[in-house]
Amino acid sequence: MSTANGYRVFAAFAVILALSGCDISVDGDGSTKINGSVHIPAGKAAEEARTVNGSIHVDDNAAVTSAVTVNGSVRLGAHATASSMKTVNGAIALGEGAHVSGSAGSVNGELTLASGAEISGSLVNVNGKISLSSAHVGGGIKTVNGNVNIMGSSHVEGGLLVEKPNSVLFNSDDPVIVIGPGAVVQGDLRFERRVKLYVSDKATIGTVTGATPIAFSGDNPPN
Repeated sequence: MSTANGYRVFAAFAVILALSGCDISVDGDGSTKINGSVHIPAGKAAEEARTVNGSIHVDDNAAVTSAVTVNGSVRLGAHATASSMKTVNGAIALGEGAHVSGSAGSVNGELTLASGAEISGSLVNVNGKISLSSAHVGGGIKTVNGNVNIMGSSHVEGGLLVEKPNSVLFNSDDPVIVIGPGAVVQGDLRFERRVKLYVSDKATIGTVTGATPIAFSGDNPPN
């Protein structure tokens, strides 16, 4: 299933979830809500965190099995853990040393991984910037309209895919992909639409299809 199709299904599910909010059970400890933010403190037993309209914040060194919201951001604190992170409209951020054993994705939202953060599965969005700073992604990166910055000693396994948008998802601006010095993208880099691909002369990448890499020296590509 493509990123666009997969997230259309997820978005449709989110609408159903929102419309059927009266059927959602609400835990007494506040880890599941209909409207409002969810806060998971350190030291609490790991369980699911879920809301419809609100953000989810997992404290430093805390644990959650999964974090799911429809309208809101999801933040995993430094050295915190989760099995998966999903939102429809909102950003996802992993603090330093945070770990997600599965995948993380948003339809409309930025995805940010701080130094030492790790996602064992895939990192996926449709719209929104994707930024890695000395982080690790084990299952590849997928986007449609997002700019991608892979910086520091980041290591991406499973390649990088920028999918062709349909008429609904189309953004006329060419996504900008930057792979900085010291970064490694292992696997195929496939581009189904036009992009600007900048690759440091000190980066390591796999086979590129659909784009011509522009080599650069120094910390950042030319403006």
